[in-house]
Amino acid sequence: MSLSRRASLHSTLIDNNVRPLTLEEIQSFLDELDHNNDGIIQYSEVESALDRVNDELTPTPKPHNINHPSKEEHARHAFLRELMGSTTSSSSISRDEFADRIKQWKIPSMKQSASTEEADLEYMSSIGQWRRFRSWWAVKGPEVMFLVMVSASIVGMMIWQSLKYSLDTRYRAAFGWGVVVAKTCAGGLYFTMFFLILSMSRYFSTFLRRWYYLSRFINPDLSQSFHIKISILAITLSTLHAIGHLGGTFVYGSKYPRQDAVAAILSPELVPRPYQAYLRSLPGITGLTALCLLYILAGFSIPQVRKWNYEVFQLSHLLMYPIIGLLMAHGTSKLLQFPMLGYFLAFPTLLVFLERLTRLFLGFGGGIPARVRMLDSDTIQITIPIPASTIKTKMRMKWKYKPGQYIFLQVPKISRFEWHPFTISSCINDQVKLHVKTDGNWTTKLRRLVHEGQRDDEEIRVGLDGPFGAPAQRFYDFTHTILVGSGIGVTPFAGILADLQERDDRLHGTSESGTEGQRNDTTEKTSARTSGNTGSTLGRTFSRTLSRARSRNRQESTISPYPSDYRRVDFHWMVRDKNHLGWFSNLLNSISKSQEYHRSSTHHSQCVHPHLDIRLQTHVTAKRQLLITHIYRWLLELHRTEEHPLSPLTGLINGSAFGRPDFIKILDRHYEDMVEYQRSTTQIRDENRPGSKLKDIVKVGVFFCGAPMIGEILADRCRALNKRGKEEGVGIRYHFMIEVFG
Repeated sequence: MSLSRRASLHSTLIDNNVRPLTLEEIQSFLDELDHNNDGIIQYSEVESALDRVNDELTPTPKPHNINHPSKEEHARHAFLRELMGSTTSSSSISRDEFADRIKQWKIPSMKQSASTEEADLEYMSSIGQWRRFRSWWAVKGPEVMFLVMVSASIVGMMIWQSLKYSLDTRYRAAFGWGVVVAKTCAGGLYFTMFFLILSMSRYFSTFLRRWYYLSRFINPDLSQSFHIKISILAITLSTLHAIGHLGGTFVYGSKYPRQDAVAAILSPELVPRPYQAYLRSLPGITGLTALCLLYILAGFSIPQVRKWNYEVFQLSHLLMYPIIGLLMAHGTSKLLQFPMLGYFLAFPTLLVFLERLTRLFLGFGGGIPARVRMLDSDTIQITIPIPASTIKTKMRMKWKYKPGQYIFLQVPKISRFEWHPFTISSCINDQVKLHVKTDGNWTTKLRRLVHEGQRDDEEIRVGLDGPFGAPAQRFYDFTHTILVGSGIGVTPFAGILADLQERDDRLHGTSESGTEGQRNDTTEKTSARTSGNTGSTLGRTFSRTLSRARSRNRQESTISPYPSDYRRVDFHWMVRDKNHLGWFSNLLNSISKSQEYHRSSTHHSQCVHPHLDIRLQTHVTAKRQLLITHIYRWLLELHRTEEHPLSPLTGLINGSAFGRPDFIKILDRHYEDMVEYQRSTTQIRDENRPGSKLKDIVKVGVFFCGAPMIGEILADRCRALNKRGKEEGVGIRYHFMIEVFG
């Protein structure tokens, strides 16, 4: 297929508002190729430029790259010949003819990304202060409220303790101002330690996920960043508390003239009280020991240690249990007040202790047999059967395995103490599948276990703890969704997409089986039962919609181009560099292949659209400074052949755009599509009243995880499109769902 034809089919170039290369850019590109300035572009010049660009874009070629050693030489030459518009042995083309070909490709100008960013800023500046605040609040509001609540509780306790010990002259007469500093910091430690330990509980955050708005407010998915910040605060307050005592309270309380005042606060039996007596007391020993252990724990938690040896990092966190025990014992002498810290620590400590105890039991329980398969040099797939006992336990607790959740995985062959979180890619037939990118020490060791095997699937034993979270658990509340995310934060969405596609394949056939719709009542019952076991309601939903579809088809005289169980998912994934797409390519490509099969199979029915309509779009946002790299990057992305359907650049079947996406236009186009969908389906069922307003409500969930600016634009567009829908009398409702993955 020619490049011009590819360009017309490429999803990112359908937009008529794309600004193509300017004449200046085209001439500059030709100057880069035509070194001798003879007005002729030679094959060797085009080839030399390709080599330079490949060295920059793919310094370490992967099998899908056009410059990989395993690639046939003719594949590389086919690309170069296609650029020059010749399949013969001709080795040159005139500048004017080549310039005409470049115009046909409609490659976006390098100014396109810059103009998109400027348009975003201009858009946010034009919508008014109130709308800007509402959009900002939709993205950051719950997080700000939670941090304000935490800060207010900590500051409130500090103020109370400060006033208590500064206004009562007895304390200052005995211990000076050091006691005020020490007890003020101690007041801050009550809630600081409470939230610090609570942020370590995965069970607690998973439990909160039952209520979306509550989980947005408490924001458990920020546990890692929040845990780091509040840990720093805990160390700071603990240090100031120790300084207040060591440099103030103990010094003044050990002076001879203050012994009467000390006796009035403590007890006549405890005076005279020298400095060493304070250090050797239970509060002194437990406090200093806990502070030292806290610094040791902090030292083992720095990124350098974590990267050097993750097992040491995890084992060092076992120090938190003696630290908690020492802190609980710290105030039991009741020297200055009733011991309150133990009551603040009791509940979160119990949660974390039970969670870690469960994980320890699972780690030494023999493990579960799992199958591991190497998908490519960077990615492996792990298939784990869910133990029957675990299923029953989770069913009783109503914690079910769902795609998008994550589990903790342990491999005893590597370490019995290392547990790593991984997102569930799919969960069908009482089996969970994980896609693991092998770019770390532990995952590299896991990959070596697979390499040692002699079969495609290597069997290993693993420990499984979970499931936890469910960042996009409201995904199944909507029949139409838009997923927008960046980096590795979209892995829960990817798991949901894979699960959706796998279930759709089971219901409507796959390219491997060569059939479509081969399902009977037994199959439907099996699907529904499987869905119940795995915890997903999607299988039951498909079964019900299939039944309703048969009923409708008997009653409707006109057939809709959309199947009755039509579900559309738009997936936009933004990454800085194309190499970040690699580990995810197998999963996305499997979805693309299934989608291509189902779209080609629609001719068997009267529906134009497939039952599950997944539209994948990846965006590489990193800018390229050189024009020649920018142009070749687009041309490589557009080049596909029957023998090599994958992008020679990204390794994906679906198209990738380069530059920042324009989500204002993306959502507006989606709205128009939804209006067409609603008019088609609603008017067919109500064709006797063609002039009536559309009554059915089409709910669209917009799930977002990424840069705040994009989130604010999405939130504002959702409200604007909802308003537009009401004014136009159509029932299109967009629900903005912010998701944060810590």
